[in-house]
Amino acid sequence: MNTRFSVALSRIVNEFKLEVIYSPVPPEQLKISTEAVNRPGLQLGGFYGYYDVDRIQIIGKAECAYMEQMAPEERAARIDEFMQHNPPVIIFCNETVPPEEFVEAARKYKIAVLSTHEQTSSFTSALIALLNVELAPRITRHGVLVEVYGEGILLLGDSGVGKSETAIELVKRGHRLIADDAVEIRRVSSKTLVGSSPENIRHFLELRGVGIINVRRLFGMGAVKMTEKIDVVVQLEPWDQKKVYDRMGVDSETTDILGLNVPLLTIPVKPGRNLAIIIEVAAMNNRQKKMGYNAAAELLERLGMGDDIPPEINTDWNQF
Repeated sequence: MNTRFSVALSRIVNEFKLEVIYSPVPPEQLKISTEAVNRPGLQLGGFYGYYDVDRIQIIGKAECAYMEQMAPEERAARIDEFMQHNPPVIIFCNETVPPEEFVEAARKYKIAVLSTHEQTSSFTSALIALLNVELAPRITRHGVLVEVYGEGILLLGDSGVGKSETAIELVKRGHRLIADDAVEIRRVSSKTLVGSSPENIRHFLELRGVGIINVRRLFGMGAVKMTEKIDVVVQLEPWDQKKVYDRMGVDSETTDILGLNVPLLTIPVKPGRNLAIIIEVAAMNNRQKKMGYNAAAELLERLGMGDDIPPEINTDWNQF
């Protein structure tokens, strides 16, 4: 969680088709390490309290108009003072043209200056969304990630328990594979985890007795997906006769991933159980729970056992 990630400036340039007005080195050599951005109106006015020098600086029409009304000497001094703090990159929006003093100071202090025709607000929101993904805290878990009926299902379990075999059966039933063996999980917001596959093993899947297969080439582009949010974790484990498994599903068990609690289902594996169908039903049932419906709670209520229903569960079944 404490690892700090970075993204090359070239990734941002290519994603948003930015014009490079000046860059001291090739953009791929410049690294951005914070997802926050800043509009430096206060800094151009001379206030540097609470100023984070690591942020990308976004300049729009308001900042340009403010600089234009300054006397040339004052403008040059303000710009020079601003550049002395060495921001990583400055991006002009709305096709605004940087003042000559700005470009000269950028060359003096070796600071990249870019421009875009996009509006300031829309570009800023899109840039923050990209940085949230690229710089998100992440871990890699041994497992399989599939999309089933729009739900991201992370299959975990010991090697040989049947994760990959279950995934290929789900693919044959029309669902999609995101990652096999290694799942890279990123926390892209305070509520969302997104999983993907490392690029070098993307779309490949290992089946014991068969070997390595390329799911995209065997089943087509519709059988794979690049990323997917993680909605449910399914723990597969060999059936233990001595263990009592949940048969009602009223209480929701969770597991912690990067500080977020994700619904957890423990599914025992033994000959004769069709895991693909069970996971399909689990995905649909999870969607219903997110919409407020819990079948086990309704059954308990019909049996006159409403006191056993957790208070956070909605029991107004008429809306469904």
